Amino acid sequence: MHRSATAVWNGTLKDGKGSISTPSGTLTDAPYSFLTRFENAKGTNPEELIGAAHAGCFAMALSAQLSTMNFTPESIKVSATVSLEKLEAGWTISKIHLDLAARIPGITQTAFESAAASAKANCPVSRLFKADISLTSVLEQAA
Repeated sequence: MHRSATAVWNGTLKDGKGSISTPSGTLTDAPYSFLTRFENAKGTNPEELIGAAHAGCFAMALSAQLSTMNFTPESIKVSATVSLEKLEAGWTISKIHLDLAARIPGITQTAFESAAASAKANCPVSRLFKADISLTSVLEQAA
């Protein structure tokens, strides 16, 4: 299975602007810029998208884990806070914090914590940062 997204950037880092799109149409030329990433301008940014992906993936992984334990959640709500910090090595996503609130009939606190820990460790986005990242590049000639 392969999923994709496209980013287009025009201009310098501080003055340029970009857009992000996905084949599903969920994102169509969603704007992003220096101001949306490092300040609070309207638009998206890579860290926000990583947070959304991690929250969604974790919620699904927890639901799957609960199913293996014979529990059916009424609701799972996850918020992911992605920290982007300037470290000695440069700008770095230093951590992601997940806040979870769930309604799961009949589960004990211990079973809930075990399921949440398993989902955190095993959701594909949690494992992303251990992934092999490959790159193909093409330099196009200026028009």
